[in-house]
Parts: sequence; structure tokens; C-alpha cells
Amino acid sequence: MGYHDPEGGLLVLILIYTAGMMATAVVAGRLSDRSGRRKIFVIWSGVIMAVAAVLLAVWPLWSTAIVAAVLLGAGYGVYLAVDAALITQVLPRASDRGKDLGVINIANAAPQVLGPAMSAPIVVHLGGYSTLYALTAVVTLLGSVFVVRIRSVP
Repeated sequence: MGYHDPEGGLLVLILIYTAGMMATAVVAGRLSDRSGRRKIFVIWSGVIMAVAAVLLAVWPLWSTAIVAAVLLGAGYGVYLAVDAALITQVLPRASDRGKDLGVINIANAAPQVLGPAMSAPIVVHLGGYSTLYALTAVVTLLGSVFVVRIRSVP
């Protein structure tokens, strides 16, 4: 059973994703602040988002898309809540934080701009959306793994 109206289906998935994101952002931010830990939250948010991508790669069904939307929203909510705190802790000098955060914002926006251009050839020439979702999972997991290398933040 699937959703037969693409625009309506997209709206449903966006609402589910947003609910997942809102449900975890505040909770994760508070837990991270109370524990003083950042990396573990960022790592697990990446793992959760990668699981969502793998689900879409392996089982491209409407029911899977709903579950993936929940997971992706939940993972991204945790990421949004904690990553900014982690970033500010690793910036070298307080006097340069404004400039540094501007560069980081560009780095965060770049994938949104470049993603569609980079994903089109993958979808068209390298195996379709399943390949795209699988690559998304790999890149997301790599991002989580690289967070481990940050030594100055617990």
C-alpha cells in the first residue's frame, strides 16, 4: 500500500520528519547540557540518520518512508541541538567566533546547494535512488566517525 498523491505524500513525510525533529531537539539539548557531553549525541544522531537512509535504500516502500522520516527527523533534531554547542567548544578564540561560525554556516549550506547537482548523476547513471540512499548512509556514518577524532570535547 502506498501514497498515490506525490505532493500529499511529501507533505505527510515533511510533517512526520518535523515532528520527529521537534520531539528530540529540546530533549537532546538538555541532556547534552546536563551531562556536558556532546560527541556521543552527534555520533548517535548520525547513526540514526544513516539507518533511515539504509531503510530507504533496501525497502523503498511507503511504510518504510514513514519510518525513515521519523528516524531522520529524530536524528536531525539531536544533531541540531548538540552540534552547534560542540562547534563552539572547538573554536580556537572567542574573538573570532562570529567569523568562524559564518564559515561553518557556509559549510552547512553547501551540501544543500551542491547535493541536488551531485545526486542527479547518481540517480540517473549509478543505480537510482537506492544507490543514492546507500551512499547517503555511508557519508553520514563517516561524518559520525570523524567526530570521534575531536579530542577537546567529551
